[in-house]
Amino acid sequence: MNMKLHGVMVLIVIMLAMFVPLGQSAQISREETSPVVIKTCPESGATNVDPSISEIRVTFSKEMMDKSWSWVQISPENFPKLMNNPRYLNDKKTCVVDVKLEPGKTYIIWLNTQKFKNFKDTDGRPAVPYLLMFETKK
Repeated sequence: MNMKLHGVMVLIVIMLAMFVPLGQSAQISREETSPVVIKTCPESGATNVDPSISEIRVTFSKEMMDKSWSWVQISPENFPKLMNNPRYLNDKKTCVVDVKLEPGKTYIIWLNTQKFKNFKDTDGRPAVPYLLMFETKK
């Protein structure tokens, strides 16, 4: 099994366990859980990303609420220049933002945080926070 996928699955199990009282078992459906990031482009942890790419894509496990997102910066130096407002593709799961990247930089973006929770599914459940980090080639 892919180690990244294994890590995500472990995180989901831990988070679900927090909501089930001890001594009780519960059947939880996918629809009742918070959405999670299942894919990013560029991929988190990537190095040598082409600085000429003009957009960042984030795909969630569920359909998301339109015009609701939290692209959160930890520092202005590590946050890409956003060229337009984010938007969802027709699949309603993939959020795209146009960016201008620079060569030889590390970019760090939180997709939701404990404080900023505007990536939400269509039922209003906030997505599990996700750290997107990548480096552009020089």
